[in-house]
Amino acid sequence: MNIELDCPDWAVEPAEAVDKCAAFIRATLEAAGKDSLVIGLSGGIDSAVSAGLAARALGADNVLGVMMPYATSSAASVDDAVAVAAAVGMKTEKIEITSMADAFLADIPARDLVRRGNVMARCRMVVLYDISARDGSLVLGTGNRTEDLLGYTTMFGDNACALNPLGQLYKTEIRLLARELGLPEAVLAKAPSADLWEGQSDEDELGFTYAEVDRLLVHMIDQGLGPKQLEALGFNSDLVGRVAGRVKAMAFKRSAPPVAFFSGREDPDQENPQAEPADEPFTDGGFH
Repeated sequence: MNIELDCPDWAVEPAEAVDKCAAFIRATLEAAGKDSLVIGLSGGIDSAVSAGLAARALGADNVLGVMMPYATSSAASVDDAVAVAAAVGMKTEKIEITSMADAFLADIPARDLVRRGNVMARCRMVVLYDISARDGSLVLGTGNRTEDLLGYTTMFGDNACALNPLGQLYKTEIRLLARELGLPEAVLAKAPSADLWEGQSDEDELGFTYAEVDRLLVHMIDQGLGPKQLEALGFNSDLVGRVAGRVKAMAFKRSAPPVAFFSGREDPDQENPQAEPADEPFTDGGFH
């Protein structure tokens, strides 16, 4: 099966995006003094594309994919993750999260799917950061711009990472990159899902398709069009209001926690022209 993909006129050209993301990965690791990455390999398209970009940037031997199924995870997801790893040429590990998640889930009602899903997402990130500390690697992110703007992500779960090459690319563009990287067709064909419970589907939960909302977000956020302009382009007013409200409400997920300000406490990551140069550079204390 060969999935047909249209490239919208607003999308970043796939080959250009691949080159830019690969350069970003190399530069970020060089600045951190690292040479390897670990990524949660779910069998979904986002992690597949991140893995493909990492292998392109660093060589597949420097990328570890970790499969972390829960008891209710789809067996097909693991199969797809294995297929992605084979296509990329990367090494993998499989670590079940059922026992660690169940220790917490025992007190969460079975009907509370979102809370239970959040626990699973955070358990997976515990595993990845432990492997990061074990191997001296950095955790590679997989979240895309669509999810970021809509807040369709678990804080300190799937949105936790040391670097993310996909953060400014919409879901539509991720699909184009998957084709550009030669990833398995099964990854392109499957319905987007976090696979946190049986039958879960991103688009069913959101109430609209990624193709539809990506086009709206480009006009609304990147081009700054207002409600009347968006409606003139054919967007339903209810959808415009719903998406705008969600983007605004989820702003807290897109920024670092606010910190009380005290005068004279300089940010070491912001250039201060009046600061005296340090006698000796600080070294990595070993935290990941």
